[in-house]
Amino acid sequence: MRASQEDEEARQPLNGDRDDYGDANFEEDDAPLLPDSDVLVEQLRNELEHDLMGADLYERQSKIINRAIQDIGMGKYQWELFILCGFGWFADNLTFFQGLSLSLPSLQTEFGLSETSVRYTTMILYVGMGFGSVAWGFLSDTLGRRITFNTTLFITGFFGVLISFGPTWATTALLFALMGFGVGGNLPVDGALFLEFLPMADNKLLTLLSAWWPFGQLTAAIIAWYFIPRYSCAANLSPCFATGGQQPCCESKDNRGWRYFIAVLGLFTLFMFVCRFFLFNLLESPKYLLSRNRQSEAIEVVQRIARYNGGKTWLDEKTLHQLAGEDSALPGLNMSKKTGKFSVDKVGALFDGWKLGITTALIWVIWLTVGWAYPLFNAFLPQYLEHNGKAGDLNPTDVVYTNFLITAVAGVPGSFIAAYTVDQPRFGRKGTMAISTLVTGFSLFLFTLSGYPPWQTFAACIQSLFSNVMYGVIYAYTPEVFPAPVRGTGSGIASLLNRLAGLSAPMIAAQTGKINPSAPILAAGGLYLVSFVAMCLLPIETRGMQSL
Repeated sequence: MRASQEDEEARQPLNGDRDDYGDANFEEDDAPLLPDSDVLVEQLRNELEHDLMGADLYERQSKIINRAIQDIGMGKYQWELFILCGFGWFADNLTFFQGLSLSLPSLQTEFGLSETSVRYTTMILYVGMGFGSVAWGFLSDTLGRRITFNTTLFITGFFGVLISFGPTWATTALLFALMGFGVGGNLPVDGALFLEFLPMADNKLLTLLSAWWPFGQLTAAIIAWYFIPRYSCAANLSPCFATGGQQPCCESKDNRGWRYFIAVLGLFTLFMFVCRFFLFNLLESPKYLLSRNRQSEAIEVVQRIARYNGGKTWLDEKTLHQLAGEDSALPGLNMSKKTGKFSVDKVGALFDGWKLGITTALIWVIWLTVGWAYPLFNAFLPQYLEHNGKAGDLNPTDVVYTNFLITAVAGVPGSFIAAYTVDQPRFGRKGTMAISTLVTGFSLFLFTLSGYPPWQTFAACIQSLFSNVMYGVIYAYTPEVFPAPVRGTGSGIASLLNRLAGLSAPMIAAQTGKINPSAPILAAGGLYLVSFVAMCLLPIETRGMQSL
């Protein structure tokens, strides 16, 4: 009953109270006329003959859908979806990474925790994110992209608000884990969904989607800068419950800055969910519908997109059957059965053929090593910037926050650079990814050469810029290289490995930092170099390649 209800909802117009597609100014008669059906089918058959040769039913249908979306072009629907998918990237950095890392000192002071103990909060958050990454990836391949797309952001915002009311550290850490469960699904689901609605000529926008990530970092830094210093106890105070109420001590009512900060982030995320759910009626992915053997619904989605964008499409059931052929229905049904439930077959499909198998393994190595390297440096960047290179001396808090904001601003152009270079023949996805990762690793070695604040800020800015280039391409390349029936699964497992690596990063930093304060940074640089080698070995370049 639930599935049939969702199918019925999927057939409703984009705005439920209208019979058109949400555009009151659109009249169907204004759309361009299409050529005669038989002439069009013959023309398309000639143009698609090479692509369809030797492909099974799903691949043929998928490439026909690609062509139809390409002919519709980039329009209103895709641009609105770009913004709404960007919210996932924005929320990922806003709530998960910056939200927690900027709150840790206040948590330590209020709950009377040691520096080592408070870092377990980060580990607990990563546990939630790890479960979320793989769960939402599987769910997007079984239940569909639409329901998971809307649910992840709601869970993130809802538990983000509840965190601000946490009475104890244990409760607060548990709420962070539940928030992380929602955050974990944002990137693998949102990237796959956006890719499947994009015309092939505009695939670089999947890379540009990562531009929302540094804006999330910047926004969190600004909000934290406003609330935390103004409404927080001094770092050298102990909680009053631990001192028997003796003064000076830190009372909870005097340490509300981190609560205000987290509450604002949670409300911000809920606002983004409202925009997604109430202001935009998302259509189910046509690639997902094809993988479920629901071709008529996939065709209907493409037609609705065309009309919402103010045009028409040549795609209908007759044209699809004429181009794809009806002699291979069984493989399509087998694919639906194979990917329609949780099973090892879904993972096995990621190793179907040597190229895809090697690529899957290398992608997982890349996500694992980057998952260690990024938090080893970025999770503790405020602490690194705090030290000015003189024994026992610390930079003032306002200087630390200023330098942190500078590095956040420096990272913003990275996604735009990546969006340009990924389509250049000399770079492509692999070249852009590898070069940016190499520079990111070397920038960390530069960071350790001097404790002089301007030098460290300069090196951190280089790292911020090129790591955003790197992440922009990784997040685009990963869903591009996996076929749609297992796209969520492949991306979800990659994200899970990333989170599991991040889970151990705080403890690695704590232990190696005791030996040498620069050891975690040097380890991060070395891990980036390992990731660089894996990128160079990738056998598939997705520039100019259709996503199936």
